[in-house]
Amino acid sequence: MNAPRPLSPHLSVYRFAHTMLLSVLHRATGIVLTVALLGVVSWLLALAVGPTPYAQVMVLWQSPLGWLVRVGLLASIAYHLCAGIRHLVFDSGYALEKAAARRAGQWVVGVAMLLTVLSVVWMCCAGAAS
Repeated sequence: MNAPRPLSPHLSVYRFAHTMLLSVLHRATGIVLTVALLGVVSWLLALAVGPTPYAQVMVLWQSPLGWLVRVGLLASIAYHLCAGIRHLVFDSGYALEKAAARRAGQWVVGVAMLLTVLSVVWMCCAGAAS
């Protein structure tokens, strides 16, 4: 008869590695950014409808919660960009050794944090200038 098919290895089979976490975070930030497009669409729709809906959406985006969401989105964009570049390097056949992959992961986190901080500073300076 038919023998049972072998099961794929599950997370319980693998030892935790930082590269696994970075890969999962890359996918999670991709999902966050996809959902965030709804916010961009709502902003564009409000802009198209008229000044009153636009003002209402801008009050929401300029509130403390809206500011926190914007900072989170900036962090997601920065991390997803850096991790995507890292994956392109891996796809090219470089940095596949454990030590190099770990260093690349550290660079991704560091550069993403730097980009986020620089973006927040720019956002605050641009807001103060207006």
